[in-house]
Order: sequence, then structure tokens, then C-alpha cells
Amino acid sequence: MQQTKVFAIPAFIVFFLSLGLYDSPNVSFLTAWLGSFYIFYLTWFSPHKIVQKDLPIAQQIMRPIFLLQFIFAGFMCCTSIFYFLDHLGYEYLEKVNPAKFIVNEQTYLIAKCQRLFLLAHIALVWGILFFSSSSKKKKRYALCTNFPWLKVGIGFYMVALALQFIPGLLQFSIYFNNMAVFCASLLLLKGLRNKEGLLITYGATMFGLNFINATLSGFKEHIIINVIILFALLLPYYKRTITILALPTIYILLYILPTYAGIIRQQSWSGEKTATEARSAAIETIFQEDNDEKIVETNWEFLTNRFSEIGMFTQFVAYVPEKRDYYGFEILENATLALVPRVFYPNKPITETTAMQRVYEAGVVDERSSVSAKTRPVVDAYLSFGYWGVFIFLFALGYFIQFFNDTAERWFGGYEFGCIVMFNGCFQVLWRGNNFEFMLNNMLYGFITMWLVFVILRKIQILAPVR
Repeated sequence: MQQTKVFAIPAFIVFFLSLGLYDSPNVSFLTAWLGSFYIFYLTWFSPHKIVQKDLPIAQQIMRPIFLLQFIFAGFMCCTSIFYFLDHLGYEYLEKVNPAKFIVNEQTYLIAKCQRLFLLAHIALVWGILFFSSSSKKKKRYALCTNFPWLKVGIGFYMVALALQFIPGLLQFSIYFNNMAVFCASLLLLKGLRNKEGLLITYGATMFGLNFINATLSGFKEHIIINVIILFALLLPYYKRTITILALPTIYILLYILPTYAGIIRQQSWSGEKTATEARSAAIETIFQEDNDEKIVETNWEFLTNRFSEIGMFTQFVAYVPEKRDYYGFEILENATLALVPRVFYPNKPITETTAMQRVYEAGVVDERSSVSAKTRPVVDAYLSFGYWGVFIFLFALGYFIQFFNDTAERWFGGYEFGCIVMFNGCFQVLWRGNNFEFMLNNMLYGFITMWLVFVILRKIQILAPVR
């Protein structure tokens, strides 16, 4: 526990510094924004960083303190710089508004939201480190000799496919599909390292099919996640190659995906064209030189209002508690109610409708619109109890995230199968987070899925207790 103070004390100094700069909102924003990068330094590069010693750092980056923190805090805290630049009158790094910038009410709101983001980042990481540093002496399990990776991977796919046709079990199908994707990616890596043609063929085929399906979905996040999974697994063994490819790949994805996904949604979701036809049209649009200016405009709109969600957050902060009191335990009660299966509660409110109600109340989205703009954990935490809500709920989230990961590694023979396949497969939704209603549901049923797999693998003696 003493070690966590090495992280918490300097992190909170930065937070209170940004809070003390309230009267200079631009400086306060930048202090809080840079504070998240300081947290990355404290947890990844500092001489006093708290990491598990069982593996080299490069070979444990799929653990929460690395990958999940990078995605969760990266999206939450770091992407807000684009919205801030747009507020100052910039587009990319070019000044497009000739008028002199004047600090206004929105500037103070943006700075406050960034301070809340920093507090959420500190609390999340502190929760992860707090559980990591606690002493744990519980029974561990090991994989059997000659663990049947290929059979297990195929089994996950078969179960995922079967569950799609059973009413009420689609959610479990998603978990098994995620586990199958991670398993296939891991098998591809094993095949490349050991030069095993069968594993390379299976891993590349399954990963490729999943990636192709992602390109037809119209969701940018699905494509980005596939690239992240592949790079994170390959990095420890192909550091130079992945390091060289990472930045240009991210740049290309951010350049083309907003326009690409927009065309897919416009043409495919409306029924105007099939998904395959819409994808062809999207690719053709991207490679037409006449569309360069349109792509640039679409990208800036994406970076400021979709990639970063601080604009929506400012609307909630302006609404609560100025025009409506904090929600208290109301959101958490709704989330708890959403856990009850509909078969036991036929009149249970629709979770999507319940979650969107506070979005409509704050005027973030018009109720007549078909747009879904669900909140993120930091927003629901703030709406519940303000600053204290952000700290307490995000600390609890970090604590449970690390609990799930450690349980997975303890049950499933360590990092490789436990963390990479089981934890990230069952709890991938926590990478970026969701509103409380959906996130609490995913956490409970993800854990149940992981427990069921554990029971089955023990029953067939693929797992055995370590004596």
C-alpha cells in the first residue's frame, strides 16, 4: 500500500495545481491535460513505477495498467486537445478565426471538464495499483501440458456461433466471439514465432475474417480495436517493426476512417446499398483526389466532436448542478435494475431508453433525433455526486478491473491465456467504458462467462490447481 503513495502524491499535486489555476482557464486546461501524460510517465517509465515483476514490461502490455489505461485515458483525457484548439479558433494547427480570442463561459467549462478528466485518470490508476499492491494468497491454476490452443480457439468460435441462435444469450455470444478473436490473434503470434504453418493459417484467417467484418460494420472503433490487438501482441517480439509502423498506421486510420465510416453508415444502414457495395463506394471516395478537402473537413469534425467527447461533457457540466441537482444514486439504481434478466422482470424498462433520458434532459441530443449519445463513466460519475463521484466511482472501477484481470490470470494459468484471452475477451468493453447501465451489466455477465469457462476447463482437466 505504501508504494501507491509514490503515485498518488505527485499525481494529486498536479490536479490541485490545475484546480488552483481556475481563474486562468487556458492554463488550467493545459496543466490538467499535461497531467495525464505525467500519469503515463509515473506508471510506465518512472524509476518508482509499480508493475508486476513476473514478466518484462514489453511482455505484459495487455494488462490493465498498460493497454486499458492507454485506451481509456487516451480517449478520455488526451483527445480533448482538438476540441480546445477548435475553441481557440484553430483548425489543426492553423489559425482560421482572425478575431482575437476572448475567454468566455465555455472556456471555463472546458477547463473544468479537463480537471475532472484528470481526477478520473488518477482515480482509475490508483484503483488499479491499489488492488495490485495488496497481498493476495489464493489458489492458482495451471494449464495442462500441451494445452490445446487450437481446439480451445475453435471451441470459442463454435460456442459464439451457437449462442447467436438462442434467445436471450446474444450477450454471451459476444464474449465468446471476443475470446475467439484474441485466441486467434495469439495463435497467429505463436505460429509466427515457432514457424508453425497451421497456427499461422488459422490465426491469420480468423483475424482476417474478423477485420473484414469490422470494415463492413460502419463502426470506426471496431477497426481500430483490431489493429490495437495485433500491434499489442506483436510489439514484444517485433519491437522495431511495430514501432516504425505504429505512428503512420494510426495517422492513416484517423485520416480515412471518419469519411469511410460515414459513407458506410449513410449508404448501408439506410438500405440504399449492401454493406459490400457501400465499402467499395467508401474506398473509391477516399482515393479520389477531388475529395481531399472534404476528407480534411470531415476529419476535423470527427477529431473535435466524436474522437473527443469533451464537448458533450461541457453540456452536462453546465446543466448539473446549475439547472438540476446531482442525480445521487439514481443512475446506479438504474444500472442495478438493468442486471435483472427480462425473463424475471418482463416490464423492465429498456436500458437504452433509460440511459438516454439524462442525455435528453441536458439538451445534449434532441429527443426527436435518432442519434444515440450515451454517456461515459466519468460523466455518469460526475452527474451522480460531482467531483467526489468521479473520484469514488473511477477508483472503484480501477479496483474491479484489476480484480477481474488478476482472477483471470489466477484461474487460467497466468498472463498469456488469463489476461490476453480471458480478461480482455470478457471485459473488452472496459477498454473505453460505457454508461453505468451497460457497463455494470457487462462487468457482471462478463465475470459469469469467465467463471463458466473456468468450471468447464477444470471439469475436462485442461486446468489443474497448482500444489
